[in-house]
Amino acid sequence: MAEISKRRRIWGWWFFDWASQPYHTLLVTFVFGPYFAGVAAEYYATAGMDAEAAAAQAQTVWANCLTITGLIIAFGAPLLGAMADVSGRRIPWIFAFSVMYAVGSAALWFTLPDGSNMWLMLSAFGLGFVGAEYALIFINSQLPDLGDDNEVGEISGSGFAFGYFGGLISLAIMLALFVEQPNGKTLIGMEPLFGLDAGAREGTRFVGPFTAGWFILFMVPYFLWVRDDPAADKKGSVSEALRLLGKSVAALRHRVSLASYLGSSMFYRDALNGLYSFGGVYARLVLEWDLIKIGVFGIISVLASAVFAWIGGKLDRKFGPKPVILTAIWVLILVCTTIVSMDRTQIFGIALPQGSGLPDMVFFGCGILIGGMGGILQSASRSLMVRHTDPAAPVESFGLYGLSGRATAFAAPLMIGIATTATGSARLGVSPIVGLFILGLFLMRWVKPEGDQSR
Repeated sequence: MAEISKRRRIWGWWFFDWASQPYHTLLVTFVFGPYFAGVAAEYYATAGMDAEAAAAQAQTVWANCLTITGLIIAFGAPLLGAMADVSGRRIPWIFAFSVMYAVGSAALWFTLPDGSNMWLMLSAFGLGFVGAEYALIFINSQLPDLGDDNEVGEISGSGFAFGYFGGLISLAIMLALFVEQPNGKTLIGMEPLFGLDAGAREGTRFVGPFTAGWFILFMVPYFLWVRDDPAADKKGSVSEALRLLGKSVAALRHRVSLASYLGSSMFYRDALNGLYSFGGVYARLVLEWDLIKIGVFGIISVLASAVFAWIGGKLDRKFGPKPVILTAIWVLILVCTTIVSMDRTQIFGIALPQGSGLPDMVFFGCGILIGGMGGILQSASRSLMVRHTDPAAPVESFGLYGLSGRATAFAAPLMIGIATTATGSARLGVSPIVGLFILGLFLMRWVKPEGDQSR
């Protein structure tokens, strides 16, 4: 078999970001998440709740789904990383989790507009989400093989930028050709494609099969151009993986920078995921946006993510990842504070005239910063982890990174669910995100900018 060039391997690796980004863009944040929130709110309103209580309950149900999914990911991530290290193989794992991704997302077609099967559909969503996150652990572990410490930041940033452009294009296609407005037409004024029934919300529900098909199609370059190292193909066992995992966790007490970074990223990445998971839901339940408006907001946000991720990769190469991460966290703290402090009637306690468009404009601005700083934060975080990765066990190291990013993946949704229930407000319910960002910022004090690769 002909040797695959370094450039082609990098492009193959980037195609995973392009293929998988629609799960987050279309399903978690801008189409399915808000659609589900609307369906659930209507279901509970029909059951007798007032509008605000129904919205709060819908947000709580979404939070519970993400909490359970986060727990599953948290417990499985480090063991899977260790298993891949002792076996030396990553591609078979990525393929298996890709199947979970495709099956789970495709099943969302069956989400009924009356909310009668919402729990079954949340299970399908969770299956796909777990597959996407588990596959990402193995994808991230391949980054150290693609370049040296001076190159990986830019490679990572370009990969995220490429992925965000994929998310942007997929979202534009869904809005233009499938998602119905209240008048039954898509954004460009046509009936949903393929004769889909707008009254049954089939155009919107098509987001599930569309996301699955997109992923299957664009994973082809990855599987063609990225290979496991044949020399690393060896047999391993679960017990061996557990010993390796135990050794990795025990070694953290001697590596203050790595332990601090894993702790920091655990909090700020959880906060960022909370923003992504509840941004569209907030727009639907608090600002009362329809899916088309949320979709346009998503296009602007994802475009900002792509541009800023690319810029962040350049800044990472020039200044290193740590200062880039700190700047992004500070901006996101200010953004979250603004979001929690406004609704349709007021902003920072200042009353607004009825029908004011200021909340919409402010939230659009926040969307640009969330997308932009989020893209930078994810890219630079992956780069800083490479500087803390043992070259002999990259999957194990990124398994710990996956654990830190997902060990408290249930925390943001759980805290948002509790805060939403306690306050009875979908707006105030997202306030715990600010505290998680602050905790992440505090722990970055002990992280070495140059990293720590020693055992």
